[in-house]
Amino acid sequence: MTSKNLQDLTLGQILDKAVAEHPDNEAIIYVDRDFRLTYREFGETVDRVARGLMALGVKKGEKVAIWATNIPYWVTLQFATAKIGAILLTVNTNYRTAELEYLLQQSESENLFVINGYQDADYVNITNELIPELKTSQRGYLKSEKFPHLKQVFFLGHEKHRGMYSIPEIEAMAPMISDDEYKARQATLSCHDVVNMQYTSGTTGFPKGVMLTHHSIGNNGFWIGENQNFTHEDRLCLPVPLFHCFGCVLGVLAAVTHASTLVVLESFDPVQVMASVEEERCTALYGVPTMFIAILDHKLFAKFDFSSLRTGIMAGSSCPINVMKQVIRKMYMSEITICYGLTEASPVITQTRIEDSIEKRVETVGRAMPEIEVKLVDPETGEEVGPGEQGELCCRGYNVMEGYYNMPEATAKAIDSDGWLHSGDLAVMDDEGFIAITGRHKDMIIRGGENIYPREIEEFLYTMEGVQDVQVVGIPSRKYGEEVGAFVILKEKADIQPEDVRDFCRGKISRFKIPKHVALVTEYPMTASGKVQKFKLREEYKTYFPDLD
Repeated sequence: MTSKNLQDLTLGQILDKAVAEHPDNEAIIYVDRDFRLTYREFGETVDRVARGLMALGVKKGEKVAIWATNIPYWVTLQFATAKIGAILLTVNTNYRTAELEYLLQQSESENLFVINGYQDADYVNITNELIPELKTSQRGYLKSEKFPHLKQVFFLGHEKHRGMYSIPEIEAMAPMISDDEYKARQATLSCHDVVNMQYTSGTTGFPKGVMLTHHSIGNNGFWIGENQNFTHEDRLCLPVPLFHCFGCVLGVLAAVTHASTLVVLESFDPVQVMASVEEERCTALYGVPTMFIAILDHKLFAKFDFSSLRTGIMAGSSCPINVMKQVIRKMYMSEITICYGLTEASPVITQTRIEDSIEKRVETVGRAMPEIEVKLVDPETGEEVGPGEQGELCCRGYNVMEGYYNMPEATAKAIDSDGWLHSGDLAVMDDEGFIAITGRHKDMIIRGGENIYPREIEEFLYTMEGVQDVQVVGIPSRKYGEEVGAFVILKEKADIQPEDVRDFCRGKISRFKIPKHVALVTEYPMTASGKVQKFKLREEYKTYFPDLD
């Protein structure tokens, strides 16, 4: 153990500890379907699924991709895979065909779990389209030309689909694995094994698979809960996606490390959030600023009782001061906290504490988490800067990722030879260690808490016939903070309208990445050396989109 403040536990051991200490405490609740499991019941369900997966040949170190909304078995799978040494690979629910194809190929995933679908996307159809062999292959013996590593596809539910094992079938396989076999597999695990992979974009290119260990996300989750004073008596309302660290680390692991109760929503709906908080007397609530705004502005807000609330987290994008003050006053969340981090940091680097002043909680992202070193450096020289001076935020500690999967060069760019993870975000630190974020990756767009990297959208739009060049930037939005704007130069004689660009994207990339604003231009503002000045496109957006206020 590197420090008395860090626990050397696997995620399975963290769950077992909660089960042993508070077996009758409620672990997971879904108000909309009257779904309730105590920690004892949840632990038993996890063990059945884990043993079933073992019986079906899932080996230690294999990736298990999960493409699903926040359904009850999502959290079960998070711990079941951890207990047998598999690596949970979280898939963004907004992904469409091209994005899933890239992820499965780059990750070399051996296993895939899907649900029926989400919004306008039919996941089963998309899966069958990408893997036509699924309909004719014997279950468990998949041979896919496009995805040579993929061995089997599962359905995360009770329905039966061609070529897929369903959850009841997986659980039915559990008796095939003896207690001795199950314990022997767990005995081979280390808390320093990779247990989670999440895909995050970079400023230059396509998404990268961030490898996180039991030790990194388990301890990060523990301290996130500690900073909110979580105990087994707390009840956390969790409406954020589980495929993000916000859901599966800040939410699930902060709760389970304290045997707290998770009140989960399959997807965000302001009325369901308010009903869940009131009905279950939740003490904590998480959300990005747009979620809290949607709750505060809802016409039924005054009809719900929020008096049980005490704490929670607002994160994902800049938190407006007025919104924070309303949440504290109208929703009784006097101990709400702010977090800052990135997936590569497991993810939280800094967090405000419940005892911090309102000023610190609205003007800063708090102080460094325990056992994490933070420094600010001059981006040009790499020299550390002093209090009050702007610099790039870097961190070092147990939380730093193992690296990007199969991308050693990108890993070396992100983590220097001394182990410091470079965030790319600019910040200022005061004499007390409180940090204020002042800038970020120059090109990154944050739309309602979703990080969007222009290069990925640009590369996709380059494949559209008739497009000669494209530059993507963030356009200010009252509702989401920013929306995606695309500035397109057409090839000669190309007949393309802005709506054609959006139509080309639909069904192929995530809805939130589809350009809300498209301008057809003949040239871009350039530097003397011939580089596109994206900041000018951002600054002069009203020239291109005069109808925006």
